[in-house]
Amino acid sequence: MKKNNLASMVFLFCCSILIAQHRGNYNQITPEISRQNILASGNATIYNPTVHQQINKILHPSNVLTIDVKALQNVSATTYTAMFNISQIGPTAEKTNALMKQRIDSIKMRLNAKGITQKNFAIDVISFVPVYEVEVTKKLFSKTYTEVPKGFELQQNIHIQFTKTNQFESILEACAKSEVYNLVKVDYFIENIQTVYKNLQGELLKLIVDKKAYYSILGFDLSQYNVTIADDKYCYFPKDFYQSYQAYNSVSFDALKKGKAINSVKKQTSYYYQPLTYERYDLVINPSILEPVVQMGMNIKLVLTPKPKEQKERPVTKTEIEHKYYVISPNGTIDVKELKTK
Repeated sequence: MKKNNLASMVFLFCCSILIAQHRGNYNQITPEISRQNILASGNATIYNPTVHQQINKILHPSNVLTIDVKALQNVSATTYTAMFNISQIGPTAEKTNALMKQRIDSIKMRLNAKGITQKNFAIDVISFVPVYEVEVTKKLFSKTYTEVPKGFELQQNIHIQFTKTNQFESILEACAKSEVYNLVKVDYFIENIQTVYKNLQGELLKLIVDKKAYYSILGFDLSQYNVTIADDKYCYFPKDFYQSYQAYNSVSFDALKKGKAINSVKKQTSYYYQPLTYERYDLVINPSILEPVVQMGMNIKLVLTPKPKEQKERPVTKTEIEHKYYVISPNGTIDVKELKTK
């Protein structure tokens, strides 16, 4: 019996470890392991409604019909551009420029062997300024501090364009061998952006036709409704959806056993890609993604309100009165005459 209990405990412990591994570190907050989530701000809203609110949502019947459809398409970039910052110092302007050119030529030579040619490079000069140091001149009763030029500093940004994500590893390797480590950013570009929006629009129109057919089945005559519309489209890039967190274990069991003081260390910040989630969308094109993508979406909202009932005009009856005039002569005879008043 004890062996069975021990086996059950081991099985449950292994299951808990597997579940923790599958869940990941970024969302763990436990007393034993401190997890700190630092959300990076972006220019788009991350949708994350709670399940409780969805389950207990109260419906309010109305004769005003609303057709609100949303579509999202995950699009792989056509080209990428990586930007690196290079800083070079030298004793003279000529020497500084020569050293910079040597480093850039080294990067180009290594990447040319990987299929990234000269046309995929661009140089952006940021600054070229002299560097000063303070020179101290001692006198009998005083010291003089004078700034004198000691060299030059040249900063440039190198732009490298590539078409496949697996080429980025070769770019990093080539830059590292030339002592270039400052990766500024990676931009994503897509050529057929209008084609993507047109595809989204066509898919949304199909959804609207289905929704109208649904309301017709329920007994609504949509020809008796006035329609108002609002639409929107947007495009978000991966840089807008990177979030950061810190995962670390700050407890030292060896230090506790030996009675030594615990020295805190710098906690590493990790980053992960968190794209738009799909729970608010009626349609998602290319939902399964392996790498960061450009997310393009479109919303169309129709509000149908009943047309006001036409009021029939009541017929107006006119009563025409014929005026007759009686003329009495002096001898007593009466003459009846009709006079036209119009």
